[in-house]
Amino acid sequence: MENKAENNGLKFYWTLFINTFYISAFTVGGGYVIAGILQKTFVEKLKFIDEEEMLELIAIAQSAPGLLALNTSAVIGYKLKGLRGAFVTVLGAVLPPFVIIILVSYFYHAIKDNEVVQVALSFMQVGIGIVILDVVVGMFQKAMKSEKAFKIPVFVAALLASMIFNVNVGFIVLVSGTLGFIYTYCKRKAGKKA
Repeated sequence: MENKAENNGLKFYWTLFINTFYISAFTVGGGYVIAGILQKTFVEKLKFIDEEEMLELIAIAQSAPGLLALNTSAVIGYKLKGLRGAFVTVLGAVLPPFVIIILVSYFYHAIKDNEVVQVALSFMQVGIGIVILDVVVGMFQKAMKSEKAFKIPVFVAALLASMIFNVNVGFIVLVSGTLGFIYTYCKRKAGKKA
């Protein structure tokens, strides 16, 4: 796949900034929604990153402390243009909420008890749930394209551990990551012997 990220210059940094700014400004629903839209933008629309790399970047962003939307923007920028790219994408992701929070705090008393605003927010929650479901299903389908014999049992075990046995999510991530590391290590070692 031709990587358009090789493009140098101010225009490329502007493309990174304007896309993360636009997504951050006009997406409601938090990290998983924004991560899904970042995936659609940088993989499908701009073709800067392939699907497998994007899944890996989102996994890294999820495992890092902090906001998923901000972490995902940072790892995408870093992958494409190093520290400068990360700075540009993080700036693009941070500016819209910063400005919106300032505006909301200024008008808070005027809108906090407004029935129209409350109804609009209720309907937005339904839409956000649907978008999150779409993102999760899409990521699951892409992740399961290869190595199903390994991934499906780990997925089922992690799901059961979380939902039925209330195992700490951090422990589930640690065990799943360790299993993935061992599986990849053994697979590469077996490939070298063949």
